[in-house]
Parts: sequence; structure tokens; C-alpha cells
Amino acid sequence: MYYVYVLKSQKDGNLYIGLTSDLNQRLGYYNSGRIRSTKRRTPLQLIHVEEFPTRGEAMKREKALKDIKSRDFKRLLRNGSVG
Repeated sequence: MYYVYVLKSQKDGNLYIGLTSDLNQRLGYYNSGRIRSTKRRTPLQLIHVEEFPTRGEAMKREKALKDIKSRDFKRLLRNGSVG
């Protein structure tokens, strides 16, 4: 299984969208400061996750989420209301 996830920084409210096959391990990496792009944003909270059977499907969804320009959708993600 593959997971597309949205993390929210507890420090500044910024969002990070990613993809992984091991969600628990990835969350541990983020919150231990091992991921450079979010190291200064910790702690991070998982606010949305979607599961996919193939990496290709997960990659398409990750790209779609990253391409969304809607302020309303991003506001919902920041508030943890999507799901």
C-alpha cells in the first residue's frame, strides 16, 4: 500500500504533502528532524491521509493535491476538515 498524506506544522501552520509506503516510519523521520525540508517546522501533525494500492495512483493523487490552487481547499486542510 502507498499513502498520500498532508502534514501541518504546529510551529507555523504550513502544510507539507507527501507520499510513502511506510507512514509510521515517515512520520518519525519528520518529527525527529531528519527531513531537511521540514526540519525547522517541527512538530508536524498528520491531518489527512489517503491509501492507494499502487505507487502510480498515489503519485497522481500527490501531484493533484500539490497542484490545487484553491484557497478554500488549502484552508480546509489547515483546519483539518478534509477527509
